[in-house]
Amino acid sequence: MHIVHLYKDYAPVVGGIEGHLQTLTEGLVARGFRVSVVVCQPIGMLLAPDEILHGVRIIRVPRHIDFASNAWSFALVNTVRMLEPDLLHLQMPWPAGDLVVLMLRNIPCVVSYQSDVVRQRGLLQLYAPLLRWTLNHARAVCVSSAQYALSSQWLRDAAERVHVIPLGIADPLANVSEKMSTPRHPYILWVGRMRYYKGLDTAIRAMAHVDTPLFLVLVGSGPMEESLRALATSIGVANRICWMGNLDEEQLAVVRANATCFVFPSQLRSEAYGLALLEAIAAGIPAISCEIGTATSVINEHDKTGIVIAPNDHAACALAINTICADPVLRSRYSIQARAHYLRDYTTDKMIDRVSALYRSVMQNI
Repeated sequence: MHIVHLYKDYAPVVGGIEGHLQTLTEGLVARGFRVSVVVCQPIGMLLAPDEILHGVRIIRVPRHIDFASNAWSFALVNTVRMLEPDLLHLQMPWPAGDLVVLMLRNIPCVVSYQSDVVRQRGLLQLYAPLLRWTLNHARAVCVSSAQYALSSQWLRDAAERVHVIPLGIADPLANVSEKMSTPRHPYILWVGRMRYYKGLDTAIRAMAHVDTPLFLVLVGSGPMEESLRALATSIGVANRICWMGNLDEEQLAVVRANATCFVFPSQLRSEAYGLALLEAIAAGIPAISCEIGTATSVINEHDKTGIVIAPNDHAACALAINTICADPVLRSRYSIQARAHYLRDYTTDKMIDRVSALYRSVMQNI
């Protein structure tokens, strides 16, 4: 069976969906599928237009238009057509991909609905008819959590074709041979891209009420960094925050392994899943996250793997941090349950098994 995956970017472009797509496609190849990925050339890079990496054929077409985080290439449709796939798998939302599915509607299609369009509401009005058509046309709609499926207005009409398949990740402890020496000060960890929906201002404001000598370690960078640094200075907590920038996987594994707890205060539905949160849970780190009606409150189960608070509540965030960090028995219980939670539901193998079974079911019912 030849599966062609569609999205705007693929590794080495860094991103949650990009990383998931690489994990998924390489896992499908290991299961015996023939897999191709059609994406656009990334901004600022010129990568091989056609190559095979780890068994996956990656075709990068020219990026002719890039507007509001959406890429388009006039070569997309013909490229996919020439590949003669048995099945298309589109990562949504990506309007260019919807257009490919529309123009090649004779090819069976599965979609992964990763997130509602939250911020670009003006463009959503233009995209809405195409979005609805794609969801109605797809043979199956994959979502990462039942909570997201139930709370998204766009998925209601496709409810009978929705399949909940959590995004699986590789075991973050697999390559950690041992922890580094105990840090001088215990710290709370956050990992990600500093964007508007990440709620980092909540974590920074919480530090004014967090017991000493706890520090906040921030791994990553992004467009909000400058304003967040200014906020930390203005409220007098700059000396308790460590800005680590971007780390490679080996460095991140060490920093993660020594964290006392993980904070993930994303406050908008743009945070549909939370791979960094899942990586912390998988590593057995107690977590603090916000209830926003998405997978974050399934990945971090309240009073089982950590604490779930209301969004934008820095006082509740500080209380949760102090509670976890001051109680080693509670921390140990959360840690054990977090690790078990990952092994039960979120491994890469479980995700690949579920997607493989879905493909076979779709093709059998054509």
